[in-house]
Amino acid sequence: MHLNRVHHVAIICSDYVASRHFYVEVLGLHVISETFREARGSYKLDLAVNDTYVVELFSFPNPPPRPTQPEACGLRHLAFEVDNVLEAKRELESAGIAVEPVRVDETTGKSFTFFRDPDQLPIELYQS
Repeated sequence: MHLNRVHHVAIICSDYVASRHFYVEVLGLHVISETFREARGSYKLDLAVNDTYVVELFSFPNPPPRPTQPEACGLRHLAFEVDNVLEAKRELESAGIAVEPVRVDETTGKSFTFFRDPDQLPIELYQS
């Protein structure tokens, strides 16, 4: 088997309006398509970083919360590459988003930080 790349990451949110706002307006992901699936009572929002499809955002009625923090079994975090971690941190903080202090990866020497989406999913910003 030869895998070409990661196609997308799927995220289930508890409040579609808040999560849509966060991923589109705060993080700046671009909407590819948005579908309301009436039979499921849920939305499916396809989002891109620049022109690359990256995130499927789903809403389902009453999804269970993450079982533990921060190291629940399953997806650990979602990471986005940025040109300047400090600048991106300032932008998020000016939008009212709490961001952890910037750290340096011991292996690569690159800067990174974490913040959380409306459902407390950890998101990493990693210096390019």
